[in-house]
Amino acid sequence: MARLRICFMFVVLFLGGCGGSDPIVVIQLHPTNPDILYIATNDYIYKSRDGGKTWSNLSKGMSHSRVIALAIDPVYPATIYAGTKGDAVYKSYDGGQRWTSIRSGLDDATISSVVNQFVFDPADGTHIFLATTMGVFETRNAGERWTKRMDGMKEVLMVVTLGMDPTRSSVLYAGTSGGVYKSVNQGAHWMQANNGLVPEGMVKTSRALSVTSVQVDPFRTETVYAATLAGLYKTTDGAASWVRIGESLQDQMIVSMVLDRVRPGVMYVAARDGIHRSEDEGKSWVALNEGLASTNIRSLAQSALDSRLFYAGTNGSGLYRSRDGGAHWEVLPSVFPKE
Repeated sequence: MARLRICFMFVVLFLGGCGGSDPIVVIQLHPTNPDILYIATNDYIYKSRDGGKTWSNLSKGMSHSRVIALAIDPVYPATIYAGTKGDAVYKSYDGGQRWTSIRSGLDDATISSVVNQFVFDPADGTHIFLATTMGVFETRNAGERWTKRMDGMKEVLMVVTLGMDPTRSSVLYAGTSGGVYKSVNQGAHWMQANNGLVPEGMVKTSRALSVTSVQVDPFRTETVYAATLAGLYKTTDGAASWVRIGESLQDQMIVSMVLDRVRPGVMYVAARDGIHRSEDEGKSWVALNEGLASTNIRSLAQSALDSRLFYAGTNGSGLYRSRDGGAHWEVLPSVFPKE
């Protein structure tokens, strides 16, 4: 029963099941142009060139498989990657106008699974890691060929999220259906890193934690945060041990997490009861829900250009923007063209 409950939570939160309309599954902001942003709903990909006032549908040329992940090439931002539920990976070279399927090296099981996240090597934009429900994959040629990287990750299969050390791209953390794994050689080998997270012997059981986000602190890279469907965790020793934080948060089912780009110790989490901010590394929290018609948040993004600019996507109540670090939110037009 507990295992079924965890699976149900994953379907509702990450695949958009159980009602609602047009949940904003993922938000991607252009790295150099503040007017350009992309979102994906349960049905389509949309792009705005005017800060969210108007939208165009970019799904022509793709299958109607649900898009779960989007990524923008940090060096060539006209290049966009889309990860789907059921049809692997697509790539666009022209800002989403045309799409090409890139699945070489992805086995049949992976093609029909869920692509959850892309992670770029900051030193090489053609070197990308992929988190999927069938494991971790790597490409060194911008998606022309993918290679599975699951050595040492024997107890689990579903990889929900990846976090990379921004100063050492060789160090990766994988958030899975059974806790966290760590690699120090670019995914060539993985080791369990669950001390304080998941008791030994429970990784395969229904009592294991399903991790939704793993992020490395850019200011202190031995500090890593793991958001899960059952609370928030922190390590200060590179995942040798974890401690529970954020226990004062009313909803412990964390679906999105952002570490502030410019202020050390400041972080944001989102759940079904809205958005919360901590300014002391997760010790205390304040709610940031003023202006939100619904607190059922699905996605959260901070601008790379303006650290006070945020976008929040809800599970069926539209897209919101904050220009003051989340203190106030305004709803954006939600007329998304279907064709």
